[in-house]
Amino acid sequence: MATTEKNREVREEAAAAERCDLPVTGMTCAACAARIERQLNRAPGVRKASVNFATARATVEYAPEETGLREIMGVVEDAGYGIAGTAQATFTVDDSSRPSGSAEPLERYLQSRPGVVGVSFNLGTMEVRVEYLPGATDVPALRRAVEEFGYRVTDVPGASGDTAEAEDVVAKAHAEEYRDLLRRFAVAAVLSLPVLVIAMSHGSIPALNFTGVEWLQLALTTPVVLYSGAQFYRGAWAALRHRAADMNTLIAVGTGAAYLYSVAATLFPGFFAAATGGADHAAHGRAASAPVYFEAAAVIIALVLLGRLLESRAKGKTSDAIRRLIGLQPKTARVLRDGREVDIPVAEVAPGDVVVVRPGEQIAVDGVVTDGNSAVDESMLTGESLPVEKNPGDDVFGATLNKTGAFRFRATKVGKDTALAQIVRLVQEAQGSKAPIARLADVISGIFTPVVLSIAVATFVLWYVLGPTETRFTMALVNFVAVLIIACPCALGLATPTAILVGTGKGAENGILVKGGAALERAHQLTTVVLDKTGTVTQGRPALTDVVATGDVAEDELLRLAASAERGSEHPLGEAIVRGAQERGLTPADAARFRAVAGHGIEAEVDGCAVLLGNARLMRERGVEVPEDAESRAAALAADGKTPMFAAVDGHLAGLIAVADPVKPESAEAVAALKRLGVDVVMLTGDNRRTAEAVAREVGIERVLAEVLPEGKAAEVKRLQQDEKRVVGMVGDGINDAPALAQADVGIALGTGTDVAIEASDVTLIRGDLRGVVTAIALSKATLRTVKQNLFWAFVYNAVGIPVAAGLLYPWTGWLLSPVLASLAMSLSSVSVVTNSLRLRGFQA
Repeated sequence: MATTEKNREVREEAAAAERCDLPVTGMTCAACAARIERQLNRAPGVRKASVNFATARATVEYAPEETGLREIMGVVEDAGYGIAGTAQATFTVDDSSRPSGSAEPLERYLQSRPGVVGVSFNLGTMEVRVEYLPGATDVPALRRAVEEFGYRVTDVPGASGDTAEAEDVVAKAHAEEYRDLLRRFAVAAVLSLPVLVIAMSHGSIPALNFTGVEWLQLALTTPVVLYSGAQFYRGAWAALRHRAADMNTLIAVGTGAAYLYSVAATLFPGFFAAATGGADHAAHGRAASAPVYFEAAAVIIALVLLGRLLESRAKGKTSDAIRRLIGLQPKTARVLRDGREVDIPVAEVAPGDVVVVRPGEQIAVDGVVTDGNSAVDESMLTGESLPVEKNPGDDVFGATLNKTGAFRFRATKVGKDTALAQIVRLVQEAQGSKAPIARLADVISGIFTPVVLSIAVATFVLWYVLGPTETRFTMALVNFVAVLIIACPCALGLATPTAILVGTGKGAENGILVKGGAALERAHQLTTVVLDKTGTVTQGRPALTDVVATGDVAEDELLRLAASAERGSEHPLGEAIVRGAQERGLTPADAARFRAVAGHGIEAEVDGCAVLLGNARLMRERGVEVPEDAESRAAALAADGKTPMFAAVDGHLAGLIAVADPVKPESAEAVAALKRLGVDVVMLTGDNRRTAEAVAREVGIERVLAEVLPEGKAAEVKRLQQDEKRVVGMVGDGINDAPALAQADVGIALGTGTDVAIEASDVTLIRGDLRGVVTAIALSKATLRTVKQNLFWAFVYNAVGIPVAAGLLYPWTGWLLSPVLASLAMSLSSVSVVTNSLRLRGFQA
């Protein structure tokens, strides 16, 4: 369980480190990801590394003073894999303002910037070439860095400013990888089909039963092995160099053994015919020869490549949520420059720019409305379908859609600081993280290949020793290859990350941002949800609820006088009275002789009337008589969680005015839904017990922890965890909730709350709607159910498939598994796991 001190230490360590996400190419199974992760974690300067097979990304935290991106990428490449997605930017600079006889200072300065891989500054052409990692930095940021150093940038050839650049570069790299797979599969399919027909005919087709047919099979199979299957052999060699083994090892050993044996049997048929009982071919009118298994090598490679193609397409769909989010960002923005409206790339918008938005246009960046009003569709951000009215002073967010009016706003957050960019970042981090349940699969994947190799060798030895003399070598070889090929670490490796990938993406579509797979896993285990009151259960903004006239002054007039007196007050209760009067169409007048009486109320003169507003003690001190029925009415209002204030005009009690923090309309529904899930709901607040219990009764909460100071909230959560053995989710929105959010097993922050609360939480509800807690728990349960289904079928597939391939059933049934069928089963197992995870896209809250 997290503690505040632990979180502080983690934040301090993270502040000294940089983080990068590297798109990795060439991984074929979870063992590949595990090997890259081990190599990265051993690298100097790397604090922490995590490699996700499903997203094909390596997330690395490193100390920039000890290592850099170039060195980290070198570790991945040395392990036998590639890095996709680096980009080049070229700047033409003018050094007149900072003449320099050396390129080294600027190169060193740019090299220290986050996301920069390499820098070259040519003093002859005054060109600065920067290789960088899109997503970690971009062209505008690099340009600003050059200018900050003192050079003037005169030209940026090919600068796009496209905010989707990072994802585009990665997508192009993966698309090229897919096209390469497709080419290799096409060659394998075309050449292996006739080899398969020849092998399956067993001499029954005269046209295919001729002396030297083995040479034809050799000619057709060799390109399949050397071209289509080259990646498997390269991967196996890379693994061997690092004293490791993975799925490439299994495929390479299996197909390599079948191919090399068949080549040898073709070159020296007499020797192998004697060892394998080659009279079979003589029965079909040909000289005795040894059986060959070219079709096993060729068809297995073709089927494995087909499985990779299907798997690649399915895995691509799991990242749809990220692509949809990035696709929402507009490409250009209309800004005011020198009094004119100018269309510029959105990446060039700077904080402080005034942006013009017309009806039907998307808002380019985050900002504050300065002129005009409109209704804005924020459904992409909050999931709420109703447009939100925007007036001067209101916040607007990039990628949301302007509906009706035209307005201008001042840009406040651009680039990676916008709400959309933060959402994309959180979703990417969540999809790149590992859930605790994945550790079991990781452990098994780590030992899987050596175990399978051992089983395959044992299978060969046993069949060679115990099999029929005339066919023992053949049967030993066939079963040896079948065991190697059917074993599938891929299904195990994909079981958890693909489900987490789809689940977190679906959460983002529903306005729920989950920071990691661990939080998504823990959410379904919650037994208690603790709700902060103010701003979480309630709206967090006092509002006028009751106006009770007890004298000769009418209610509206009483409210107008009170609002006029409170215009000079900065107290939230006074502001609520003024807003309430304005909402009822009343116009407060100017007040004179305003005075705040600390802890009791205010007094002022309005339209010649002496107005006194405050508690009963203030009334008594000023000699105003408060009847018993008025005190009873005030007590009843207080019992309902409201704050009653007595109002006197010219020394006589005129009535009561009550203000309260209204309960959010959806709070009671959310509490009821949590109870139906079997979750205990507790309300935690620093407010007085009477008010807290009134609010709790209204929403259906039985247990209230009231009058808890901010520093005591985390202690209350810890007490629930330790003394009552609860798995606790804390929901809050304020700075004072941050320690409790960090202490909880799952911290859930409202997106309408403070940045500190959001940073301390595990889950963020963009809408600030408590029903999102219910959705988050339901999504967690659906995701974990899918993970368990995936793991179950992956385990069952291997637990059943490997013994069958080894020939365990042969003594009783006579069944032996063809290596070709084994390769088909292996390919389908991975695809089935990914397809099962994709069912989460149909999740309904």
